[in-house]
Amino acid sequence: MKKYAPYLIIFAALLWSLDGLLRRNLYSMPAASIVLLEHVLGLVVLAPFLIKEFKHWLTLSSRTWYSVVAIALLGGTIGTIAYTAALGKVNYIQFSVVVLLQQLQPIFAITLAGILLKERITKRFIGLAIVAFVAAYVVSFPELSPNFSTGAGTVVAALLAVCAAFAWGASTVLGRYALSHLSFVSLSGLRFALTSVFAFLFLYSTGDLHTIGQLSGTQWWYVIAIVFSTGMVALLIYYKGLSHVPARMSTMLELAWPVSAVFVDLIFFKNSLSMTQWIGALVLISVILTISREARVLAPVAVVEGPEL
Repeated sequence: MKKYAPYLIIFAALLWSLDGLLRRNLYSMPAASIVLLEHVLGLVVLAPFLIKEFKHWLTLSSRTWYSVVAIALLGGTIGTIAYTAALGKVNYIQFSVVVLLQQLQPIFAITLAGILLKERITKRFIGLAIVAFVAAYVVSFPELSPNFSTGAGTVVAALLAVCAAFAWGASTVLGRYALSHLSFVSLSGLRFALTSVFAFLFLYSTGDLHTIGQLSGTQWWYVIAIVFSTGMVALLIYYKGLSHVPARMSTMLELAWPVSAVFVDLIFFKNSLSMTQWIGALVLISVILTISREARVLAPVAVVEGPEL
């Protein structure tokens, strides 16, 4: 399974690119309500697999617990709420928001990986990262400039995306550390449990807790679909891959997200690709495959194994 770890991260990124298709049907709900529901449902599904993990949690160091709490607060709560709110600001149509997020997240993650995890950043990797950033930009902005046609909505969405980028970038690095002490199932369960608490407190403080009862039957099905595709399932796949791939490489592999998002735009919204987008996509895919091959030959850090799903 270790040799396929980079491809698991890519697959998770491909699932995340479909996230907007599901969340666009929940635009009338506060972002925190969606986050709370998807994490509570995910926790219920994971509960049977976490029973054997409980005793191990009692032996975790305070540093590991701090990492887990920070992952839930940053990646699970702040990042997801900011991302969901950003999509809502542009009516779930502007893929520029998603790409802006993906372009900034690697910068945060690679920097933090070097500082916190002491991961070695080679000149070759920096070169590949620069090529990937440029290619991702071209894929996302075929006219080579962001689309601000929605006015203030896009500006606010961009700021929310930057917030999510930092939160998720930090979460990637902290997740790589936590996975050296926890199984991918255990870390997922703890993240879902703590994020549920944080999202509940956020909703309570804003007075929006009552909105949960306002979901229609159709919207409930979309929430369930998120849990079993782009939410819980994608996170499990991602953490399984991250447990064997350095954080600096993982965040680059996640650039498969903006590439696939463009194809989602083409397939579902019939927006054709420009020549610059095709070139950028091919270059970005080439860089991702190069990094995935290099990640396979790296000796993985020992991780704690847990129950398989």
